[in-house]
Amino acid sequence: MKKNNYFKIVFWIFVGVFILGGCSSNHSEKKDISLENVEQKLLQEPKNEEMDNVSTEAGTEDTAVNIEPEPETVEADWSGYFNGLNGEAVVYDVSNRRYTMYSSERASTRRSPCSTFKIISSLVALENGIIMPEDSTRTWSGEVFWNENWNRDIDFGEAFRTSCVWYFRQVTDDIGQDLMQKELNRLHYGNCDISDWEGRLNTNNNNRALTGFWIESSLLISPKEQAEVMERIFGENSDYSEAAKNDLKQVMLIPEQDRTDISIYGKTGMGKAEGITVDAWFTGFAETREGNLYFCVHLGRTDGVDVSSSKAKEIAIQIVSDYYAP
Repeated sequence: MKKNNYFKIVFWIFVGVFILGGCSSNHSEKKDISLENVEQKLLQEPKNEEMDNVSTEAGTEDTAVNIEPEPETVEADWSGYFNGLNGEAVVYDVSNRRYTMYSSERASTRRSPCSTFKIISSLVALENGIIMPEDSTRTWSGEVFWNENWNRDIDFGEAFRTSCVWYFRQVTDDIGQDLMQKELNRLHYGNCDISDWEGRLNTNNNNRALTGFWIESSLLISPKEQAEVMERIFGENSDYSEAAKNDLKQVMLIPEQDRTDISIYGKTGMGKAEGITVDAWFTGFAETREGNLYFCVHLGRTDGVDVSSSKAKEIAIQIVSDYYAP
């Protein structure tokens, strides 16, 4: 039945074409149409649905080819560097598309960035003309702080190197909440939460000049994310200005390095709760012949042991130096 219906349809198509084309004696010369030709043409034409499927499959294959695989993650036993301290470490090797981690679960856990956030506030201020390195001195209020290096007028370079909180509290306020939120979103900086702008959640310190959302407060980031943010700032695809990055690199450079073939840049950070150190950081990047390494070391509370950001810095420099051991 289906075959008979098919030929009936073809027959009536043929009749219609014949009538529309006229019955002149030279019709066969102008219209080379026959029942056989019509049938052949109908059988040869692919259905639209089949063509759509072919196009979709081809597009899917093209898309798949362009997707880069995620970097591999390698778990390393770096316990010897930590010598009993609770902590974790991340080295992000972009050239080889590899994360090397010690205590990877903890390395993916978000914590307060503390003074490592001065990298971000400095970047935003430099990029937007809020800090001009050649004219960056801010006037000391006269309030005596626990760190005697802060008790004077101070410029950007010294403020960064001595981690002067009151200086960067002013810089952060000058940046403002709207711009700061925009830049944190741009960097995918941890939870991007600056809701506690004043830092009132920090129960360890209630001095407005010495606290903020980045010190044991609302803003949180993991060690792995810290390394990734460093790559977004200093990597090949960074969209920050060369001037801002170079000014920032100058204050981040660590002078005390044993190897001449590696330049290490970074910032410490430390936070306390009830007088006990619960976060100690060192994060940054290293320039090497093989390419940049982005890293982060974090130390957590370890009872009976002195936990400090200087120790985190020492561990980080050892790990990075040994990563490309000669």
